Amino acid sequence: MKLSENQKKFADYFIETGNATQSYQRAGYKATGKSAEVNASRLLGNAKVREYIDSIVVKKDEERIAKQDEILEFLTSVLRGKVKEQFPLGMGMGEQSLVKKELDGKDRIKAAELLGKRYGLWVDKLDVNAVVAPVFVDDIQGEDDG
Repeated sequence: MKLSENQKKFADYFIETGNATQSYQRAGYKATGKSAEVNASRLLGNAKVREYIDSIVVKKDEERIAKQDEILEFLTSVLRGKVKEQFPLGMGMGEQSLVKKELDGKDRIKAAELLGKRYGLWVDKLDVNAVVAPVFVDDIQGEDDG
C-alpha cells in the first residue's frame, strides 16, 4: 500500500488524536472550516488510508493486550515457581534492599485454580437420584363428575 507523505501524516495524526479534521490540517493539507471536515472524511474513506490505519491499530493492540496463550503461559510459570517478585528487605540502620523471592504458595495455588478452571478440571456436578411419583390434583373439589 503506497501512501503519499501527507496521507501517511494524516493517518498517523488520526491514530494519535482520533480527530479527522485536526489531523487533516496538521498533515499539511490546505483547507479550513467545512471543507477540511469534508476532505478529512473523504480521506478516511480512502481504502489505502483506511488499510494503513487499521494495520497500525492492530499492531498497537497486539502490543498492549495480552493474548490467551500469553496469559496461560504466565499462569503456568507462576504455578511452577518461575516468577519472582521483588520486596524490600530491611538491612538495619534504616537501609533497605530489594530482594527477589518466589511467590507465596497462595499465589501459586490461585494460578493452579485459574488454570484448572480454564481446562474444566473443577466442574460443579450434582448427582441427583430421585424417584418422582405422579401427583394428581383435583382442580374442582366437591363437584360430581357426571
